[in-house]
Parts: sequence; structure tokens; C-alpha cells
Amino acid sequence: MAEAKEKKKKEYNWNEFSICETTVMMLKKAAEDGVETAFVRAAEMKPCPIGADSACCKHCSMGPCRLNPKDPYSRTGVCGATIDTIAARNFARMVASGAAAHTDHGMSMLDIFREVVHGTIKDYKIKDEVKLREVAKSIGIEVEIKKKVKRDGREVEVKEPRDTLEIAKELCEELEKTYTQVEGEIPFVKRVPPKTVETWRKLGIVPRGSMREIMELMHRTHIGVDQHYENIVRQCSRTALSDGWGGSMVATEISDILYGTPKPLVAPVNMGALKEDHVNIIVHGHEPNLFESMIDSVNDPKLIEKAKEAGAAGINLTGMCCSGAEVLSRHGVPHVGNFMSTEAVLVTGAVDAMAVDVQCIKQGLATVAKCYGTYLFTTNPRCWIEGAEHIELDEKNPRECTDKIVEKAIERFKSKRPEKIVIPQRVDMGVHGFSHEYINYMLGGTFRASYKPLNENIINGKIRGVAGVVGCTNPRVRHDWVHVELVKELIRHDVLVVQTGCSQIALAKAGLLKPDAAVLAGDGLAEVCETVGMPPVLGCGSCVDNSRILIACAEIVKTGGLGESIADLPVAGAAPEWMSEKAISIGHYFVASGLYTVFGVTFPAIKGTKFYKHLFEELEELGLGKWGFAEDPIEMAHMMIAHIDKKREALGITGPRERKLFDMADRRALDVV
Repeated sequence: MAEAKEKKKKEYNWNEFSICETTVMMLKKAAEDGVETAFVRAAEMKPCPIGADSACCKHCSMGPCRLNPKDPYSRTGVCGATIDTIAARNFARMVASGAAAHTDHGMSMLDIFREVVHGTIKDYKIKDEVKLREVAKSIGIEVEIKKKVKRDGREVEVKEPRDTLEIAKELCEELEKTYTQVEGEIPFVKRVPPKTVETWRKLGIVPRGSMREIMELMHRTHIGVDQHYENIVRQCSRTALSDGWGGSMVATEISDILYGTPKPLVAPVNMGALKEDHVNIIVHGHEPNLFESMIDSVNDPKLIEKAKEAGAAGINLTGMCCSGAEVLSRHGVPHVGNFMSTEAVLVTGAVDAMAVDVQCIKQGLATVAKCYGTYLFTTNPRCWIEGAEHIELDEKNPRECTDKIVEKAIERFKSKRPEKIVIPQRVDMGVHGFSHEYINYMLGGTFRASYKPLNENIINGKIRGVAGVVGCTNPRVRHDWVHVELVKELIRHDVLVVQTGCSQIALAKAGLLKPDAAVLAGDGLAEVCETVGMPPVLGCGSCVDNSRILIACAEIVKTGGLGESIADLPVAGAAPEWMSEKAISIGHYFVASGLYTVFGVTFPAIKGTKFYKHLFEELEELGLGKWGFAEDPIEMAHMMIAHIDKKREALGITGPRERKLFDMADRRALDVV
């Protein structure tokens, strides 16, 4: 038998794979070391053209059925399903999966919160009582009690703060309805502008409870159930809204209550944050609980002493992906790269341990980690990886897990490090941590926190509008490039950009999360940034923290002057390098909330079909937002700008107006409710 021919290695121009110079350096090194990464796999594996257009169905064993994307109405599936039914079902399952990921994340946070307030978890505590009270108040929970006291011989009624634990217990019970309720409306609907809710009620898309919506959506996609694309999309909207205004929002708010609400801080991003003379530990994933415990472990004097006994100068903790973005924003922990850099960073040889929890974790990490002797640990019961060691995090005793990981990392530093370690010497500093609460304070001050200055500067034209640029990185396009070019074009045209997730890290590496990046902005936006002292791009945290953008939109409407519904706002969103099902759920909850949302790379629908038209045109006609698609970042930017201008025109704020920035006298005059 003839021996199989050895596969000839292709040579690549690594600069075509990424604009991140540290990632490119490590891709070159990986190739020299004979190590394969996702970039190479993507280059050598073309996406299925039928699947990319969502023209195939494998929901029953009569198939899989493949339709012709070039002539989508020429045939149907065996059961008679049309391209519109097939594409809508596929889209729905992506929404359901993405919403389930965020819903489960939020439920995990609520589970911990419940046990904290009942005293059965001791390692985590309520750190932000002010946020606790604000969240409770926003959904109708009383945070004060009335009490009668005698003053000057008269009995008067006064209000006193209600006991913190009482509020916390009631808040926990109320937020549980986000998941378990089967009728009615989820609690955070109370935060949505009334006109937006009115539209939702008219369309029958107000979410009842996340579990109910996800379950029903999955049922509808089963063979022989929902076979009308409009009706499927209606339930997609209901399910996605249960994510954005439900699971994701619960995750964000409870994380702030337990671990502290972010406020701006200067922090480093990029692989240069690794230190060759330190034990290097990376936490990668999405839920903050593992990371919060790891922060305690790496600061334990006993473990630091163990590291020094092993010859290290100390222990260096860094983050990746969304849990990294969250603690970057909350605590200033250095971040060493977004999703598409997670394999590349291991190629440095400097990483002693990587601990992961859930979501966006490549199975390929196990192979790369093994090549460089790095310990890879899974810690969550939902996520095991073949080839990784599992040390489960028990929230009632989290240090047992994180201390063990630190000890293993010290062991690797001492005896198993490769001879050659290459750490790219680049660190990009930026300002992170713009929560809704801080934006409110930043614009209005401590005593008159308000969005009025933002609204006024949108009305007077200094700020053209606001764009949320969020989402993943994807090896099907040049890593980070679409994010960076899109945002540069937006700020050049006076569009203020807010960010989360991997996109935030891409822009931080490009230097756009610094106040001096205002030189790249249009004159109006630059003037606002210079006056307030903020960057033209505001980093808000992880992917569940897209809920901060929803809250900000609701607050802009509430403040007044820019319409009565989220759909009236000169605001647009984009996920230019999306890759996960969570991104589809996020995109659709922005659309269902009333915002124009543009995706790049690819889109799971065929242009010219009824389903495509429904997503890209008809949803807006129903009073919601709509989808958009473009591959080129400049085209994408101008699609968003055109939409912003359309909304400005509808609001009657397109003509020349007095342009005014708020000084302290203006702020004192604000009529804040």
C-alpha cells in the first residue's frame, strides 16, 4: 500500500490575517513551530455556500434538504418547506441558542445573588448598595419606608432607607420572573419607553419569561409546526427581547451589585501585558465569578510567596474575551486579546495556565496549550473540553478551584516552561468602564446626573448620533480591521461610538479608547470630547453589557427632545465581524427594540426572498428597527450614518441650530427629575 503523501504546507502572508501586530507575530511563530490555529483552518476550509445562505434544512431525517441559493423558489424541501420557512427556522434556532446562552449566564448570576442574600455564599458580597437600590426602584420595589416621628411637638411622616437585605431578597424574587414566568411581562419591561412597549404589545412580542420564549421558539422550528416566516420572526423578536431586556440585563445588573459598577479607569490591552518573570494566568470566558475569585487567589500572600519560591517575581493575572473585558472595565485587570487571539497568546510560551468557563472557547485551545506546555483548565459544569483538565468552580467555596489553578500555574513556571519564550512588547493603554451610571454622572455631575447634555448636543448637531459597535472577531475577514475602519469612519462623521466585547478590545488596541483619539473625530464630536474629557469611543464591558446600551437608549428617550420611542432615536448598531449565535440574538433584540442594526461577514438569509425583505424592510414598517448587511466597513458606516440622518430629519433637527456645550451654570439649571 502506497504511503499517503505528506500534505504540503501553504505559505501565508500573515499580515492579511490580522491588523493586530502581536497576533501576526504569534501566527508566524506558530507556523514555525508547526502549530495550527483557527486562522489557518479558516483559510483551508471554505464555508459551505448553501449553509452560509441558510438554504439547507436538517430538522428531520427526510433530509437534509438543500435548496438553490441562486434560485431559491425553484424547489422546496421534502415536506414542502419553502426557502422562507427554512431560513426563518434556521434564524430562529440561532436566536434561541444565543438567547439561551445569555439567559443561562444571567440565571447563574441570579443563583449566586440569591445565596449571597440568604447567607449561604460567603465569598461574594453585595459591593454596590447604591446600584442595588437603583435597580430595585427601577422595577417598582420600594427602597424607602414611611415612618411617623414627632418634631416640634407634631407628628410628621418621614422616609427612611429600607433595609438592604430586605430589598435584595425582594429584588431576587422579582428578577426570577425573568426566567420562570409563563404569562405577563418580564420585570425590566418597566424600564422600556412607554411608546416602545405599546408597539411591542400591539405586535404581541412583549416577553413573558425567557424559558417560555426559548422553549416556544424551539417548538415552532420543529418539523410541521410554524411554517410562516412572519410568525416565526415574531417569536424570534419576543425571545430576543427576553435576552436583551431579560437575561443579559439581569447578568449585567447583578454583576454590578455583587462586584461593583464600572467607572472609567486607564488599563492596558495587548500581549505585552504578559511578564516573562511572573507566573502568567489568563482567565477567558464570560461569567465574572471565576475571575473575581481568581483576583483574590493571585493576591493571596501565601500563593505569592509560593510563586517567589519557584523563582517568579510574582503572579500576573490577565483576561481575554468577555470576562476579560468585564474585569478590565470593572477592576482594570490587563486584557491580552479578543476571541481570535486566544490561541495566538498561548504561542508566546509565557502562559502558565489558562482557566475558562463558558462561551466562545475554541476546542483548538487544548491542542495549542499542549504544544507549549500550558495548563488549560475548564471550570464550569456546562463546558468540558477534551484534553483539558477540569477543576470545577463551586461558588460556595470558589477559592478551592482558583487556588488550585494558581498552584498548578506555579508548578508549570518552575519546571515545564519552554526554553524559548516570545512576548510581543506592545501594550495599548485606554480608558474603559463607561457604565450607564457613569455616563449619566459624566454628563451632568454628581448632583444633577443627566443625559440632557448628550441630548442637547445631538439636537444641536455637534453629535450627529450614536452607534453601538459590538460583537465578535471572525477569521473569515481580516481580524480587527472591519471594527477599526468602521469606527474611524463613524467618529469622523461626528457619531459617538459605544462598544462592548471583542470589538472594544480591537478598538483599544488601535488606540481609539483614549481621549486624544478625539483628533480623529469630526469637529463637533471632538469639541464635546475635549470639553468633557472623554474618548470618542466608550467601552462598556462584555457582550451581556450590551444591555447598558439598551438602558442608555431608554434614558435618552426619557430625557426628552429626541422622540418618544427607541425607534425614533438617531442611533444605529453594528456587529461587523460577528460569528456566534449570541450575536444574532443581540442583533435581533436591538432590531426589536427599534434600532437599525448592520452585520458584516455574512448573513443567514438570501437577498430577494420574502424572509429577507421582512427582516430588512418590513420590521421597520411595523414600528421596530431593521437589519442591514455590508462587508465593507466604509459602506457599513455610511449605511448607519444615512439611517441616523433619516431619524434626525424625522425629528426635525437637520437644519442649522445654535450649537451649545453645557458649562457648570447650564448644569445647575438642569431640571432633573
